[in-house]
Order: sequence, then structure tokens, then C-alpha cells
Amino acid sequence: MRRQAGLRSLAVVSALLLATAACGSDDKGSDSISSKGGLPAITEGAKFGEKPTLDKGKGDPPKELKVEVITPGTGAALKKGDQAQVNYLGQEWDEAEPFDNSFDRGQPFPVSIGGQGVIEGWQKALEGQKVGSRLEVSIPPAQAYGEQGQDTIKGNATLVFVMDIVKGTNVPTSVKGSPVPQEDAALPKVGVNTDGKAPSVTVPKSDAPKKLVSNYVLEGTGPAVTDKDSVVVKYDAYLWDGAKKFGSTYSTGGSETFTLSQIGVKGLKDGLIGKKIGSRVLLVIPPDQGFGEQEQQGIPKNSTLVFALDILAKM
Repeated sequence: MRRQAGLRSLAVVSALLLATAACGSDDKGSDSISSKGGLPAITEGAKFGEKPTLDKGKGDPPKELKVEVITPGTGAALKKGDQAQVNYLGQEWDEAEPFDNSFDRGQPFPVSIGGQGVIEGWQKALEGQKVGSRLEVSIPPAQAYGEQGQDTIKGNATLVFVMDIVKGTNVPTSVKGSPVPQEDAALPKVGVNTDGKAPSVTVPKSDAPKKLVSNYVLEGTGPAVTDKDSVVVKYDAYLWDGAKKFGSTYSTGGSETFTLSQIGVKGLKDGLIGKKIGSRVLLVIPPDQGFGEQEQQGIPKNSTLVFALDILAKM
């Protein structure tokens, strides 16, 4: 998945991931709108769902996070644990051109409310807001990228975003599927707890399998995942050699949304397709369906990857 500048914090598992109906207000907005609180004016595309353009900020930017509801939504308020889909345009306060936007890509950006993976200002701005809302938000450096900046974003930059909350999904804390016997001693054993905590994973010291393994640990009753779906997951990820953990949503207290069409690791995508929502699966991904000869953010080349992964919901 392409990492949008200004949103994702850096994490090992970000390397694994390369139009939704809104529940919104009937307020149609206008072609332009000026902020009541001193934020940059939306000069074009003021309606929810339209790609906006922003004026350059005037004067000194706010020192604290500032959130203005441009169009109030009528959907449910976002709370911790929910997954949101957000269209956005981001711009530095003192610049006249955006550094990134999702409108051009035609794909809303997935956000785990109360989890990790996006800057602090995004998390604070979105929590409690209703689906269908358009927000304008200014985020001070301390809640964005601080002194170091990020990609084309300058150090100590105040960021301004227009955000459309396209969708929100309530996500269960754990899957509740039926246990499936794990009888192959040559494969990792995964715990079957359903309390929302990370399952135990025991990786054998034998040679790793040469082919993709995708086995139910807990089999759910939901619909099968297709290559067109976006699914909300929790996981722990390990290297087969040494059983070293290299990624986890459990350690951050959140979840991730995997858009199947954008997953860059073949074994991860193929291992999920056909599995039922509400299931826990064991995935063992050989190098030729993982990262192969390429070292990836501390994952050695020719590594076999092991995932204990819960498929919690479909977006």
C-alpha cells in the first residue's frame, strides 16, 4: 500500500501493505467557505465528498489542535476501537499547495480510532466526530511531525486538513469462531483464546514449509473474504527463524484495515482470500510469496513469515 505523506507513522508492518457510501448530512455546502475560527478558507469544493482547495493560512497558526465542523454528519459518533474511512486533503499552514490528498486516488484512508498508525492530531480530531461530517483541522507540530518533519513536510510545520468521514465500522475486540484441530506438529501452534488478548504462538524449530500455509485456528461464520474487500484485522507477526516478533497490533491496542487489492505481499493476500469473517487464521508465508531476496525494514532476506491473524470485520 502506498503510504500517504503526513498520515502514517513509520512501522515495520507498513511494508506489508501497499467508493464507499456516506451516512451524511443533507447540507450541500457552497463553492467556497471561510472558517469562523481563523483556519484557511476552503476556496473550492466545499461540499462533503468534493475535492477541496485551501487558501494559504494567514498570520501565525494556532498553537493547539483546532477542529472545526464544516458539515455536521448524521451518522454514529466515532469511538475507540472503531474503524473509520476518511477522505482528506493535507496542506502546510504557510503553503498554498497540498502535500497529499486521497480524493485523487478514489480510495478513502483507513484509520483505527484509538489505535496507532496515524499522527496524534488525527486521532484526537476524529474521536467523537459523526460519520458524514466534514472537518477542517489544524494540527500543531507536536501532534504531527515535530522538528524533524516527514518526506516533503518541513520541520515544525503546522498541518491543515480537510477530512470527510465517509464510513465508520464498529469492530469486535476478538473473533468468536469454533476451534479447529491443529494436528500438524511441523506447523506453529496458535492459542484459541477469545478474550481480545494476543494469542500464544509457538513456532517449531524444524525447517519452515516451502508452500503457503493458510489454516483456520478458529473458524467463523461470516462471509468469505474476496479480493475486492477491505477487512479489519488484529495480528501478531513473527519470523520463523528464532520466532522473533516483527509486528503486532496487540502491542499498540488497535487494529489495521487491509484492503486486499492493495496488499503488496502475495502470501498475505492469498492467505486471506476465501477465509471467513470472524476467524483466526495461521499464515505461514514462504520467502517467494513474502519479500524474497529483499531485506525489508529489519526483516532479513529469504525470511519465512508467520502470522496469527484475526479477521474481525469487513469495511
